[in-house]
Parts: sequence; structure tokens; C-alpha cells
Amino acid sequence: MGFGWRLFLKAFGSDLIAVAAEFECERCAPHIVGASLGGLGAVIAAGTLKPGVFSSVTLVDITPNLEESGVTKIVGFMGEHSKDGFSSLNEAADVIAKYLPHRRRPKDLEGLRKNLRLGQDGRWRWHWDPAFIQDVVRRSAVERVGDLEQSVRNIKAPIHLVRGRMSELVSDTSVEAFKALAPDAHFTDVADARHMVAGDKNDVFTAAVSDFLRKHSEGIDA
Repeated sequence: MGFGWRLFLKAFGSDLIAVAAEFECERCAPHIVGASLGGLGAVIAAGTLKPGVFSSVTLVDITPNLEESGVTKIVGFMGEHSKDGFSSLNEAADVIAKYLPHRRRPKDLEGLRKNLRLGQDGRWRWHWDPAFIQDVVRRSAVERVGDLEQSVRNIKAPIHLVRGRMSELVSDTSVEAFKALAPDAHFTDVADARHMVAGDKNDVFTAAVSDFLRKHSEGIDA
């Protein structure tokens, strides 16, 4: 795992532990659902930094072993408009629709505002830091396997892997490798979904996560 990537995930995992501490009680620890980079941070937090910090760990379309071609595709999309941005929310929606042709383009674009920021020049840009995308992710995304694999092995809490069956990142090979690391993990394969599982098939995703949490919780209502 690259040095910069290791520091980032450690910092990210430490942040998750700090947030978890706000919810802890004497007899319980919070459950975590981590998508993409959030899932990797959860793995480091629960498997390396503070085992037992979570009652369960749900990973959404992320494993230690990712498809390099998928990483390249996603990072390319994230970085393509990071500098110049978009002239309008409509332009951003058009770009997303081209990248995600399987998903219906929304008529109401208000939900897109939370992922974009309006600059002083009147152009809309993604919230993420372009330097992070270009420097940390691009250089390190496929170099992180060893440490993360050991972290998965170290997790004692119940694990749930949710994959989009059309995922660019998590292939069948990735899933089998994950099952070898965590033989008792629960696995949900969401049809007609890519990496953004919750956005593609929200009802199926929510039902799968809720069912898993009910099985491993006493205090979570339906």
C-alpha cells in the first residue's frame, strides 16, 4: 500500500472511530455502512485501529481486491471536469447520464446540488478535492491490497458485502477473494446496479442492509 494512501486511510479510519465514540453506550457499539472509500476506512478502523469499535460492518461495493480497469474508469470520470467544472446543473446531469446510461436522468436536479459547489466564477464543481483524486487515488488505488486484506481478516464483527452486479470495481474474482478472507461474511449481489449501488437500486439496497442489521441488532426497528 502506498505511503500516502496508508496515511489517508489511517486518518479516515480515525475519524470514523471518533464519530463512533459519540454513539457508544455501555452495552453497544454502532453499526457502520461504508460505501467505496468509506468502506475502506471502516475496514481499517475495525480491523487495525480499534477492533470492536463497530457492532457490524457493511461494505458497499468495495473490497481489498479491485479491478484496475474499473479504478481507472471511475478516477477518470471524477477527474475529467474537476478543474473547469460545469456551466450549469443541467450540464453536470448530462455528463452523469452519459457515464451512467443504465440510470434514468432525473428531471429534478436539486439532489445534484449536494455533490457540487458553486464557485465565484459561476461554475459548478464537484465537492471532492481534485488533488486527492489525481495524486492519492490514481497512484495508490491498486497498491493497497496487503494491509487491507489483513484488516479484513482481523474484523471480528459480522460483515456484510453488498455488490452492484454490474460493478466496475468488484468483480466475481474480487468477491471470491473477499470470501476467502471473511468466510462468514454475508453477501448481497444487487442486480442492475453498478458501483453506486444505493443510487441505482435504492429499494433493494435498503432492504438488504436493513435485513442484515435486524439480524445483528437488538435495538434497530424496521
